[in-house]
Amino acid sequence: MSLQLISLFTAHPAKLINLLALLFACPGGWLLHATRRREQRALASIEAQRQSRPSEEPTLDWATLRMNRFFYRFGFACLGMALLVSWISTRV
Repeated sequence: MSLQLISLFTAHPAKLINLLALLFACPGGWLLHATRRREQRALASIEAQRQSRPSEEPTLDWATLRMNRFFYRFGFACLGMALLVSWISTRV
């Protein structure tokens, strides 16, 4: 089995490097999508609270904002890494 992988890598190195780029891009894209959906649900919840109790001003807590910001950065870093690895595969 390992001999087949080695021969595959020597025969088609760019394809395997692109596979690595895909393995970076898929989780990064999913993380960005999930974070955006979570943010939209939180904003919809705030809007519903604002409609039900107009005297109070609901806001997102600090921990949620920090978590969303971290997930956005990590997702974009994954996509950037995928782009870099894909670019490297064109040089091989």
